[in-house]
Order: sequence, then C-alpha cells, then structure tokens
Amino acid sequence: MFKKKDKLNKLSVEELEQILRIKQREARQERFLRLSSEGASTNMALLGGNDASPPASVATATASNAALMNGPQFFPLKAGRAAASPPENRSLRDKVLLAFEVGAVVGLVAVLLVSYLNLRDLNQEVVEARDLSRNRIALSQALVPQQSLKAADAQPQPFGEAQDNLIFDIGRLPGGHTPPTASGGAAPDIPAHLQNWVQPSPPAAIAIPKQEAAKATRIVIPKLNVDAPIIDGVSWEDLKKGVGHLPNSAHPGQRGNLYLAAHNDIFGEIFRYLDDLEPGDEYHIYAGEAKYTYVVREKRIIDPTEVSVMLPTTEPVATLQTCYPYLIDTHRLVVIGDLIE
Repeated sequence: MFKKKDKLNKLSVEELEQILRIKQREARQERFLRLSSEGASTNMALLGGNDASPPASVATATASNAALMNGPQFFPLKAGRAAASPPENRSLRDKVLLAFEVGAVVGLVAVLLVSYLNLRDLNQEVVEARDLSRNRIALSQALVPQQSLKAADAQPQPFGEAQDNLIFDIGRLPGGHTPPTASGGAAPDIPAHLQNWVQPSPPAAIAIPKQEAAKATRIVIPKLNVDAPIIDGVSWEDLKKGVGHLPNSAHPGQRGNLYLAAHNDIFGEIFRYLDDLEPGDEYHIYAGEAKYTYVVREKRIIDPTEVSVMLPTTEPVATLQTCYPYLIDTHRLVVIGDLIE
C-alpha cells in the first residue's frame, strides 16, 4: 500500500493526468458495455452520463504531487468576487460640514418665513385702512349734502395755504420709504448741501379755479385690475389708506390737474404695475356715482424734486404718480391722461 503511494507520489502531473484519462475512458467503455447488455440503445449508452470519477488515491496523489512540485500557489479572486471592504464611518470633518449645511438651509427657510409673515401683516394693515377709509367716504356721502361739498370747495385757495399741502412747501413729490417719525425725520433723496437748490419757495398766490365737481372717491384701472378708494391727502399716513388726492388739485371732470399718488411696494401695492400702462390705455375716476374716463397721453420717469408735474393745467388731465423703481424708489413714475368723457 505504502509502496503504491510512494510510486504515485513520484509521478509527474502529466503522467497522473494521462492515467486519469485512461481510467475515465475505461470507465466509459465499461458503462457502455453494461448499458448495451441491459438493452439500452446505442445513443442512450453513449449519453448515459459521465459518472466515472478518478479514484480517490489518484486524485489525492495528483493534488499532493502538484503541491510538492509547484510549491504554494496563489490564485487571484474571480472578477466580482472580491470582498468589499466595510464602509468607513463618516469623518468628523464631513459631519461638521453637513451640520453647517443643514443649519444654513434651516436659517434661510426661517428668514424667508419671517419675511413672508411681515409682508402679509403689512398688506393686511393696508387693506384694513383702505376698508376703513372707504366706509368713511360712504358715510360722509350719505350724511353731507352735495351742495355743502360744492360750497366748501367754492373758495379759491393759493398754493401752500392748505394744511395738508406740505409737498409744495418742501419742494418734493410724495412717496419714499423713510417715515417722518423715524429718527432724524424723513431721509431726503439728495445731499444736504444741494437741498437749498432744489427746495424753492412756493409760487405766490396762484388762484385755484372754482371747484364745482364732487371730490374723487374711487379709481379703476382695468388693464391693471386696480379698484381702489381715493382719500384726501398725500402724506405718509394717507398713502397707507389708499390712493391720495393732492389737496387743492382739480376734481374729476374739471379743467386742471387732478393729481393722484399711491405706493407700489411694502406699504401698499395699488400702483405696483403702473409702469405697464401705455399711451392709449384708459382709466376711470369716480366722484360718487359719476364716472370720468381718462386716456393715457404720456408716461415719464422723473426725479423726486421735479414738482412741475403737480402744477395746474388749462386742460382737464389726471396725473397718476408712484415711486420707481420697485423697492428702490430713487425716482418717480408719472402717468398723465386726458379726459375724454
């Protein structure tokens, strides 16, 4: 037995493989003869499967011989079989950066939410003030006879004499962001050393024509979907309530300059899209139930100190004014329309 094993161990791999092939061939021949004797067809005998396996001694000797002759061998792992190394934990630096990113996103969302809530509250205040002004106008129209309104407006007044007509006293158009209650008062749009040049004194005793029409109460601009009340005055607080009517300017339907101003941003967006009006567009101004239609003649962008647009005219016109550009308000946008009916 040991002699046989020693003899096998001395054989080379090629000799062992040749012996293995002889054994397999003899096993197939023996199987073919056995199946043929049992009545199986030739094809079945040939395809009966290869159940012959090398004897254990031959297989053992082959493996042993290969190990002795070739020494330890290392076989590469098949493609796709390499064991994946376990994922490394995220480093401290990555975690800190991720925390900063999440914090930045949360902070941005919080700022946007607070800004939205503040803007909503401001617009709600404007709507409430506008509704209150509209109710007061309706109540005054119901209680005060039309004749008393005409009588009150019959006396001509010079520029600068009315208490609310402060614009001519300081030589500036209405609008802007800084309230008069702020620290240091309203901030001018021009340097202090130039204010004496752009704040002229009001013209002396320019008589206003006799007021025969009723006061403006409402403005409708179909192209902009605007339907807003008109209130007397163009001061800081007045423009929060609606469209302001410059005191002592013309009334709807009259010869003269009917001057109206309104905000376009955070204190109310009534004239937000006034820039979309073009020559030929129409807008309607009401005096109670009476409706007056004006058609746009021109549109201009001017400096806040160009107060000539507020002066009286010999034709019946209606001037609409707001700040420009949006949320910057360094200039004024003016739309002038002629009365057509």
